[in-house]
Formats: sequence, C-alpha cells, structure tokens
Amino acid sequence: MTLSISHYRAEWFGGLHAMRRDVLAGMVGTFALVPEVIAFSFVAGIDPEVGLFASFVIGIVIAFAGGRPAMISGAAGSVALVAAALVHAHGLPYLLAATLLAGALQIVFGLLRLDVLMRFVSRSVRTGFVNALAILIFSAQVPQMIGVTWHSYAMIGLGLAIIYLLPKVTAAIPSPLICVVVLTVVSLAVPMPLRVVGDLGRLPASLPSLGLPQVPIAWATLTIVSPYALAMAAVGLLESMMTARVVDDLTETTSSKARECTGLGLANVTAGLFGGIAGCGMIGQTVGNVRYGGRGRLSTLVAGVFLLIVMVPLRPWIAQVPVAALVAIMMMVSASTFSWGSLRDLGRHPKVSGVVMLATVAVTVATHDLSAGVAVGVLLSGVFFAFKVTRLMSVAVDHDPTTDTRLYNVSGQVFFASAEIFADHFDRRDTARRARIDLTGAHLWDVTAVGALEEVASAMRRHGMVVEVVGLNEASAVLVDRHAPLMRDMAA
Repeated sequence: MTLSISHYRAEWFGGLHAMRRDVLAGMVGTFALVPEVIAFSFVAGIDPEVGLFASFVIGIVIAFAGGRPAMISGAAGSVALVAAALVHAHGLPYLLAATLLAGALQIVFGLLRLDVLMRFVSRSVRTGFVNALAILIFSAQVPQMIGVTWHSYAMIGLGLAIIYLLPKVTAAIPSPLICVVVLTVVSLAVPMPLRVVGDLGRLPASLPSLGLPQVPIAWATLTIVSPYALAMAAVGLLESMMTARVVDDLTETTSSKARECTGLGLANVTAGLFGGIAGCGMIGQTVGNVRYGGRGRLSTLVAGVFLLIVMVPLRPWIAQVPVAALVAIMMMVSASTFSWGSLRDLGRHPKVSGVVMLATVAVTVATHDLSAGVAVGVLLSGVFFAFKVTRLMSVAVDHDPTTDTRLYNVSGQVFFASAEIFADHFDRRDTARRARIDLTGAHLWDVTAVGALEEVASAMRRHGMVVEVVGLNEASAVLVDRHAPLMRDMAA
C-alpha cells in the first residue's frame, strides 16, 4: 500500500519543475481541446456547451480515476458519431441516459479486465490508427480555411511560425499559448475580417447543474438507449485504450488499462449526471500535452480546470480568440501525431504489415469512424497471421515396407485455418495395413483440429487399416480425450 500511495503521489507531484511543466502543457491541451469539442458537438447534434461541460467533468474525474497519467479525455471522437443518430431520433435527454449506461458498462468492462483484448491489436493497426487520426484532425481544420479572406491565411502562417520558431529561442512557455495570446492581441489591435471562437457556437454562461436525465424510467427507454450505450462504451474504450498505448510508447512508461476503463466509466457517468455527452481519450490533445512536457496527472487536471475557466469567467475574452490560432495549433498537433517514420517503413517492413496499416488508415478516413478502421485492421491482422501459421504446418509421408506401415509425421500448428490442409495430406483409401500418425512436432489447438484428426483416422479404419496416433502433447491429449473419445484406443 505504501508503494502504491508513493507511486500515486509521484504521478501528481514530481517536483516544482515537473509541476510547472504539467500546468503549462495542460493549458495547451485545453486550447487544442476547444475547437474539436465544439466541432464534434455539432456532429452529435448538440449545443457546444453540452460538449464543453462534458469535457470539463471528464477531465476532472479522469485525472484522479484514470490509469494513464498525462492523457487528456473529452467529449469528441467516434462517440459523437454514434450519439448523433440517437439525438436525431429521440433528443438530448435520451443521449444523457445512454451516457449514464455507457459509463456503467465501461466500469463493468474494467472490473472484468476486458482491456486484455487490446493485446490483439498489432503495432501496424496502432500506427494506422495514429496516422488516420492525424489526417482527420487536419481535415477538420479545412472548413475553417474555406471561404475566408487572405487575413486568415496570414494569421495561420503567423501562428505556425510562432509555434515552430519560438522554441528555438526559449522553451519557458509552450509556444501554442504564446500563439493564442499574440494572434488575439493582433486581431484586436488591427481589426480585420476574422472568424473568432464566439462565432463557432454558444459558449456556456454558467456552471453545469447536477440532475438525472428527464426520460421515462421504463423498459421501453432501456430498449431505446441500450444499443447506443453499448456502441458508445465500446468505441470510447477502444479510442482510450489506443490513446493510452500511444502515450506509453511516447513516454516509454506503462499504465493500467483496466483502471483506465473504470476511470473513463466513472467520468462518463459523472458527465451524464451533469448534462454532458460521453467522451473518451483524445489522442491529438494528448500528444500535444505530452509534446509540451505533460507527464503527470496534474496536466490532465489543469486541462479540465482551465477549460472551465476558459468557458465561464474568461468567456468574453476567449470568444475573441481568432479561429486561425486554434487552426494553427491543431495543424501542429496533426503533424506531431502522424508517424512519418511509417512511410519509410513501408519499404522495409513485411508487405502484410503495410497493407494492414494502410487499410486501417483508408477505412478510418473514409468512414470517419476510428473503431471501424481498427476493426478492419485487427481482422486483416488475424487473417494474415492465420495464413502465415497455416503455411508453417506440414505433413511428411513415408512407408515402412517391413511392417507395411504408412508413416505420417506432422509438424506445426493444427487449428481451424490449417485443419483442412492437414486432412488433405492423408490417403483414406491407402492399401497399407497400418498407419502411424506422429504428432510429436505438432499441436492441436481447437475442436476443428481434433475433428479433422478423428475424421481421417476413422476413415482409414473403415477401410481396414490399423491406425495408431502417437506423440500427442499433454494439452492436445486433453483436447482429444474430451472431444474425440472414440480415438482413445488409437492414441499412444
């Protein structure tokens, strides 16, 4: 317990320098959070204040309950895409009810440690996920650059210059914060036709209030919200787990994925009680936070608290921030998120890895659904893996004339994908008197493999051959004994 408390304390307070770094990085995360939350609020069909309030609540709760320090979560991503259909069909109250149920499901998923399913997500899929998200982040800025005057392009260029050149002079304050301040001052000092944050939608004018969704407490309500809640829970966990893994790689540290599941569930339940939409880990904002020094839980907390300060007390000022400043920040986040090395690796890594990565990117960008892209990537990874393992399975056939025995020496993995190939190596109408199937170098993985072995052996026996199965390892023998009891007299 002492070690756990000391570890938790270290995640919060790593010294004055680390705390200062976390505070400033968290503020950068907030400014990167605002435009995306507002944009995805429109996607979900809700007012921006609903998404902003949810992001504030989620940020506060996840800072304490989450399993990945320095990770920023908010109301955006594919969760908004799932929520849109529910809002359109039944309205905001039902979305709030679905948010509560989604959070409860995520808590259950965490307690059941279903985070282990992330082990089936290959590095190629994770790389494709990151690259696709970088493309989506950049594409989300395109509407803000269409139908504007040259002043907007000039301000975006100035913002990018500040973001990339200022660190060469000093890194005392994150350059994105300086970008926001400088561009706001310039726009106020020199009036020009620029779109500002206040033009994006209604910003909150008061604090959120606690309350239950105004929906009938009935079975019909559960029938309506449960499919959406399950989809929101699954999509949110998938994006959060992927984001946590990316931060693990960036910081060369580990994190508790099960705790992140339960923490996100608690955060979403709380968000629903305060009238907010469900959220998940936001990789673009998280990468920006980590890039500018955020490593502890304090950076996550600051991102949430500063968002509230930005939304309410500083609302009149924040409303005057040029959208060009936020576009510049998000373009930097997009460039930082994209794995440029993966383009070079396309020519060095196995082709199947490149196909998986590109397929993940293509599906995600085409559907704007990160979960769909990851699902396709995982499916392709599984198919390619099964195909590769299948090719490693072989059956060597020989004949011993002294005893008139056909010898089958099997090596490799026999499972559902290779069972048919395995069975095709046996001649069921062989004229030899005996057949000896040696499985010393093989392993039977599933019922399909056992069924193939039983079918082959039974067919040979029906044609008068004496069949002997040898070399079964312990696990394979248990499987055969349980699912093919007729083979007990053949096994030795």
